[in-house]
This record gives sequence, structure tokens and C-alpha cells, in this order.
Amino acid sequence: MEGNSRNGNGVVKNGNGVNGISNGASIKRNGVRHISEREGVRLMNPHIQDMEEDVLYHLALGSGSHDLQQMFGDVKYVCMGGTPQRMKSFAEYMLGQLGYLLPTGTCLLDISARSHRYAMYKVGPVLSISHGMGIPSAGILLHEVIKLMYHAGVKDPIFFRIGTCGGIGLPPGTVVVTEEAVDGRVRPYLDTIILGKVVSRKSKLDLGLAKNLVATGLENDQFQTVLGKTISTDDFYEGQGRLDGAICEYKESDKMAYLQEVASKGVTNMEMEALVFAALTHLAGIRSAVVCVTLLDRLKGDQVTTPKEELTAWQTRPMETVGRFIMSELSVAEKDASMPAIRKLARVSSNLFSQSQSCFEDA
Repeated sequence: MEGNSRNGNGVVKNGNGVNGISNGASIKRNGVRHISEREGVRLMNPHIQDMEEDVLYHLALGSGSHDLQQMFGDVKYVCMGGTPQRMKSFAEYMLGQLGYLLPTGTCLLDISARSHRYAMYKVGPVLSISHGMGIPSAGILLHEVIKLMYHAGVKDPIFFRIGTCGGIGLPPGTVVVTEEAVDGRVRPYLDTIILGKVVSRKSKLDLGLAKNLVATGLENDQFQTVLGKTISTDDFYEGQGRLDGAICEYKESDKMAYLQEVASKGVTNMEMEALVFAALTHLAGIRSAVVCVTLLDRLKGDQVTTPKEELTAWQTRPMETVGRFIMSELSVAEKDASMPAIRKLARVSSNLFSQSQSCFEDA
């Protein structure tokens, strides 16, 4: 099977696999799946049940146009990060960790390429997706991925955010696992304006999961893995107290006083997505964790001046941390169940993916 052919997502199989399909019948009414909260991911939206079809617009998928349970029903881990390239790299990394060997001429393809928004790759039970930059972009993706898990009937998935950040009092290259996501006022709440009113939602991560991730650190690691609070801001420049934006109406002493104050409250890093990630996964009842690598110490500067090659190497560290955890959780049977079986490829499986506008190139 050609990896760039029109009828598939790189590797497709009649079962579970890489960018693959899982067996099972979908329970649907009017094209929308109905499941109980105990069976799978819960949605805090009763309107979904009454829709003829749920179009996951930014993923180029839909509950009526695709058999989402067959395509994604075997997912156990959803890993998100800012850029398409980073998440493609993570998918390729997990391909090696899981021991999957793609036949000559095949490759991983972006399931959501036709959306022109986010990139999505599937490697057995692992979904690797880019969420863009900032709370708005990550929030849109989270809404649709949580609904994707619901329609696919996925039970107890674990969500990870894999990213970069600015450290506060930590050397560059340190891996920070977030124990609590907070806003710029060090409040563990996501404020969203809904119908003209501010709605505050608790941002809560799974602390036990975070501690387990820190515990995956090895003695021979050339980096430190720590637990700490993470500030999520709405802006890269003024929101994070930088002095190098186009506009800056505060002094360096103001910046340093703020950073030292939040550090005294247990904040170890700053980024732009953990708050919405924690709030929405918590509402959906999904275990989640945030793992980021520091690119600089904000107490010593604002600009990232490390050579690109070194930055790229640092960005693999959160991937290694999450990858170790996933491999420690998966049983041999679960790994084998998701292993690609190209020789068993059936035409029905191929046709399933050919229905997806996200699975082939423009004619």
C-alpha cells in the first residue's frame, strides 16, 4: 500500500493500528452516538444528543461522515503540543517506542490535513495533535477532541500537553510537570466570557499522574524533571511581563518584583495553554497532565537566544517523559493489539478512510 495514496492515512489495517481502525459497532441515532457517562467520556452539553450530525470542523471529521468508533475507538492517550512539526516528531518517536515498523513506501500522514488548522497523527493507541498557540486555539481543539473521544466511545483516555515554556528560577532545558495551572493572578481558574458574563471554571490536573511523570526521570538523564505551578497567560509579551514587546508600559523593576512574587507562591514556569487544558479536561472528567521544557530562565532575560539545534534537542525531553509513562502503562497485549497488520488489509478498511476528506490530497 502506498503511503501517499488516496485511500488511506499512511497505514491502515482491519483492526487497530497506525493511523488505524479499531473493530466495533457504533451506537448511533441520527448520526450521533449515545453513550452513558460510565461507558466513556462525558459531555457537558445536552444539545449534542439532538443533532443530526456533529461536524468536527477544525479536524475535518464528523460523526455522520466518518465511523469515528472504528477509526479512533482504540485510543488511550491523546498528546497535544503547539506546532504540527513537534507533534509529527512525537508520533514518529512513539512509532519507534512501540516497535512498529512501517513497510517500505508507507508513512504517517496527517489525518486532519484538509482542515488546514491542526495536524493529527495516530500511532496505535496514541493520538498526537497540534493545538496551535494560546488559550483560544487550544480551547477550540480541546472541544473537538473531547467530542471526538465521546463519539468514538473511548473509555478513560489520558490527555497530555507536551510543550515549551519560560522557567522561573530554573535552568534552561529543565522539564516541568505542572501540579497546578493558574492565571496571571495565580488563581486556579479559567475565566471565559459566555453570553456577556464571566464564567470561572476550576483548572484541575491529575496530581497523581503528574507525580508519576516526574518519577519516570532516570539517573542518567541529562536534564532535571521537577513538579511546580504553571502560569498560563493570554499574551506572550506583556502578559508574561516581557520588556521586549512592541508596547511596554512598566519598568524592569516591576517585572522582577512580579516574577519573584509568583515564584514565592510556587510558580516555576509560564506558558499559554495549561489553564484551558486543565479546565476543559477536568470538566470532561478526563485525567490530564502538562509537561513542558524551559527554554530560558525569565529571571535572567526575556529573549530565547539558545541555538536552534539545542532548542530542538530540548524539545524532545517532554516527549521522552510522556513516552516513558505510556510505555510503562501499556501491556504487551495492548501493544500487539494496535500493531499494524498491513498483510491483513481489507478493502472495507481502505474504503473507510477514503471517505475522509482529510485522508487524501487535493485532486
